[in-house]
Amino acid sequence: MTPQRREFFWFLAIALLVLGAGIGLRAPWPADEPRFVLVAKQMWDSGDWLFPHRGHELYADKPPLYFWLLGAAYALVRDWTWAFLLPSLVAAMATLAMTYDLGRRLWSHRAGLWAAIAVLACVQFIYQAKRAQIDPTVVCFITLGVYGIARHVLLGPAWRWFWLGCFAAGLGVISKGVGFLALLALIPYALMRWRGWNGLADIGRGNALRWSAGALAFLAAIALWFVPMIVTATTSGDPEHQAYVNELLFKQTATRYTAAWHHTQPAWYFLEVIAAYWLPFSLALPWLFPRWRDAFRARDARVWLPLGWALLVLAFFSASPGKRDMYILPMLPMVALAAGPYLENVTASRWFRRALLALVIVLGVVFLGAGIAALHGDPSFESKIEAQRGLPPASDTLWWLLALTGAAVLAACAWWRRDALKGAAVALSILVVVLFSGTAVLLDDENSARAVMSRGHALAGDATLGLVAWKEQNLLQAQGPVEEFGFRKPVDAQLRAGIAWMLAAPDERRLFVQQDALGGCLLREHGQDVGTANRRTWWLFDASAVAPACRASTR
Repeated sequence: MTPQRREFFWFLAIALLVLGAGIGLRAPWPADEPRFVLVAKQMWDSGDWLFPHRGHELYADKPPLYFWLLGAAYALVRDWTWAFLLPSLVAAMATLAMTYDLGRRLWSHRAGLWAAIAVLACVQFIYQAKRAQIDPTVVCFITLGVYGIARHVLLGPAWRWFWLGCFAAGLGVISKGVGFLALLALIPYALMRWRGWNGLADIGRGNALRWSAGALAFLAAIALWFVPMIVTATTSGDPEHQAYVNELLFKQTATRYTAAWHHTQPAWYFLEVIAAYWLPFSLALPWLFPRWRDAFRARDARVWLPLGWALLVLAFFSASPGKRDMYILPMLPMVALAAGPYLENVTASRWFRRALLALVIVLGVVFLGAGIAALHGDPSFESKIEAQRGLPPASDTLWWLLALTGAAVLAACAWWRRDALKGAAVALSILVVVLFSGTAVLLDDENSARAVMSRGHALAGDATLGLVAWKEQNLLQAQGPVEEFGFRKPVDAQLRAGIAWMLAAPDERRLFVQQDALGGCLLREHGQDVGTANRRTWWLFDASAVAPACRASTR
């Protein structure tokens, strides 16, 4: 094995350790994880892979490819606790590998390795890769799309890679809709070819059909799901299928982009995200800007095709009023790639190393200080976190975890104080592995709703639970028979339907109700407090708890 290959495999091993830590130690946590896993589980149980469901209702917020991947992971390991994080892990590892490989081919092994390290060092990348959300998968498909296009226009001609990139963009579309962004890489390529930039491949002329085949590959990937779905929706005669198509194709795409109804942010919001959520990679940006300026003056397409594409993605998401921090995550691999040939020199700077070490020391001090303060005092944050996460006030395990994590971070910085890069890498790896694994064990019962659902069924005995004002984690973690009365349906309508359902067979049915939805129809003194989960309190009621007026109205 060559030294270069050995370095890359060591990098992959470290990445697998950091990104894989905690898998199998927890169930899905809100906000998105229980919803996505529930949809995938219902697909698996029902065999309906075209139309996602959340409970009885169709779920039209997202296309289904990510749910198919969750189902494939479950088919592999047959345990949702292990399966639900595997697609994110595989997608993240593939993204790192593609970033390295493209950097290696464009410049050198070291440039590719530094580019991949920059991606792995980003807080946002690590956090998303350790969550069961669609974003890591979309980032992987978009990265593959740009990778394929770059292999063609910078290192080609390589028509098969170009077609694969277009196909990957289509897969991104049926994951979250924005996979088409990979194709924007053709815009800087066209401009650079027109202006005669350096570093472009000599593809030649007379290739109109081959270029057009890229569009066919893009549409073919989308058609894998869209064609059977639209045929079924138009021939089934089911109005819910038609409503699903309208919701997905219009409200969740065009309307969500042009007139977002939540997560509204100012135009400069993503600049704040880059500065804070891309740490510690973002510390290198002040040193990178002059080098990118010089590459622009030199008309270096190898640097500015990925960087120009990233700027187009930034402009695209900044133009929409609705913004969330993870939207620009697909930019990261290409920005890191454009930084790859310069990062070895940048990280050799004394001031960069001081800034990096200072950042890591501050993190260590914060964790150590918070743990000690909670162990030896009663700060407000301690009581708040314990109340929100269902931790007994007498338990100090979480605070010991924070204190020991902070101490380990500071110890690593002290041990490698003469090598800030190694010290920061070890310290941050310790922080991620210990913190994510420890909190997965300590907070899972509360965050996943596993404990409250177990108590609810224990109190109900053999009775069926009717869920009112439920969240996805309640249905996902339900043990035994359950019934639900709609998710998007107004809470008062759910409660009325639930009461009527319970009174129809009072000996065999109970209601499991969120406290905020009780209203006046259920008498709390006749109910049982089941406990809390995700900062919500849940109650169990039998038919004796229904107020007489409400009982009469259901007859």
